[in-house]
Amino acid sequence: MSGIGEQEAATQTVKYFWLSEVEERNTFKSTWIIINNNIYDVTKFLEEHPGGEEVLREQAGGDATENFEDVGHSTDAREMAASYKIGELHPEDRHKIVKPPESDVILVPDNTSWWVNWVVPALAAAIVTFMYRWYTSED
Repeated sequence: MSGIGEQEAATQTVKYFWLSEVEERNTFKSTWIIINNNIYDVTKFLEEHPGGEEVLREQAGGDATENFEDVGHSTDAREMAASYKIGELHPEDRHKIVKPPESDVILVPDNTSWWVNWVVPALAAAIVTFMYRWYTSED
């Protein structure tokens, strides 16, 4: 049962920040970003970031989850990020982060069966062939 008590203690020690607090940390003196609802103070990491400090500054004060995931950071980078974590986005503010659409491509569900894709064109080709032979045949 000690595992449950440890989990409760860990949950209680989480420091929550409001989205407005994170948005205010978009300066040269203090740069915070949100990745997967976790808040990171990357101010001291700006000059060390392999992609350049501009990449982090563009995301400062907001949600950098999509850009972080798109780059495909290594396990080492993810472990390093953990050392900059200062808290989590308050649960009541998580809905305020606008998630971009997954893609600009709209997927249409494929409810058609195989016969629509194969039988119908084959039948049409057979009819056209029959009509061609009938019109071109000599009586």
